[in-house]
Parts: sequence; C-alpha cells; structure tokens
Amino acid sequence: MGLPKSDKNQNSIKNVAIIMDGNGRWAKSNKLKITQGHEKGVGVVKDIVEECVTQNINTLTIYAFSSENWSRPKNEIDGIKALIVKAISDQVPELIDQRVKLNFFGNIEDFGSKIIDKINKAQNDTSLSNPSLELNVALGYGGRNDIVNTTKLLAKKVHNKEINIKDINEDIFSQLSLVPVDNIDLVIRTGGDKRLSNFLLFQIAYAEIMFIEKLWPDFTKEDFISCLESFKNVERRFGKRI
Repeated sequence: MGLPKSDKNQNSIKNVAIIMDGNGRWAKSNKLKITQGHEKGVGVVKDIVEECVTQNINTLTIYAFSSENWSRPKNEIDGIKALIVKAISDQVPELIDQRVKLNFFGNIEDFGSKIIDKINKAQNDTSLSNPSLELNVALGYGGRNDIVNTTKLLAKKVHNKEINIKDINEDIFSQLSLVPVDNIDLVIRTGGDKRLSNFLLFQIAYAEIMFIEKLWPDFTKEDFISCLESFKNVERRFGKRI
C-alpha cells in the first residue's frame, strides 16, 4: 500500500467511506421509532450505491454498526439486526443486477448464526471478478481493535518465522487487516459531529474528510455529488510540495 501517489488528475477519486450518522435523531425529530430512522437510512444507502456505480467509484465503505454500538438499548440493537436481515434479502437481487460486490467486515460472529448465514450467502451471490462497485459494510467494527488484532497477527507470524520483522511494512499490515480496501480517498460524515468515531483509522491516513450537517436520512444523491465535486477541487499533496 504505502503512501498514496500525488495525482493532479482531480477526477481520480476511487475509494469513498461514509459514517452514516443521524438515524436516531432523525426519527426523534419526526416523532418516529428509532428503527424507522434506520429503515429510512437503508433507503439512502441504496441511492448512494446507485450513484457510486454511475460515478465509476471503485469502492464504497459504510459504517453500519460500530463495536461501540453494542452499548445501545437492546430493543434498538434487535431492530438493527432484523433490519440487516431484511435489507440483505431485499437489496441483494438489485446489487446483482448492478454488478455490485458485497463485502462485510468486522466482528460479524457477534451477530448470531441467522445474520452470519445471510451475510455468507449475500457475499457468495454477489461474488464477481470484475464488479462495477465493491460495497464494503462494517459490522461490529472498530478501528483501534482492528489495528491491535492485526498487530497480534504480525507478531504471531514473526514468532512462527513466517515473516522477518524487518520485512513488515504498510502493505503487509494492510493485507492482514479486516478492512477490504487499502487507501480511502474521501470520508463523508453526516449528522453534524466532527469526529471519526474509530472508523478505518489506518486506511484514512490521507483521506479528505467532509463533515455534513444533514442527518443521514436526509442525505441525497445531490449532496453526495456535491461532496465528489468538492473533492475534485482539492490539491492532494500527501506531504509533498507541488
């Protein structure tokens, strides 16, 4: 992986990540159940996936459920689990038609056998050698935990003499990480908060970051296109003087 190359071609955005914040607040402001906010948010994901295909984005990585989200009320977690099952069932046929490859990553085993079975089938059904888009969904994921676990894997490989410690580099680290994409070009966070919330800490080292005031259920294709257009106007130096 290493440091991304500086590129004066301002249309070279390939890897986008989104922190989809604000479903709960949107639901409350509209006097709806929290789960209804999450349901509305799923519809927005569908729109953004379609636009990513149109814009020739290579990967879209979304923060669906963080490792910290387990501290939320049980009824909300149960609602999210049910929504995951429904969303996979409803959207996989359309993803197949769009040639979108679906990847899930994180501590997925914590979600139980029903969801694991759905995830495995969805990944198999959308497995393509040349997809129009790779949609990476973070479930039970935390950036710090991923870095710690990757470090443990590296230590084990060194201990077992599978690799030499002097050969450890960013590429090897990235290969062992749970995250299925190396470098993120653009991170979008909706909901008004200006923090990364433990998301893709290794992969976003040189990402452009855009904080959007709109809550996720109110985010539109037009908002997404506006973010992409803003990205095109950024001179990405990666520490170099151009």
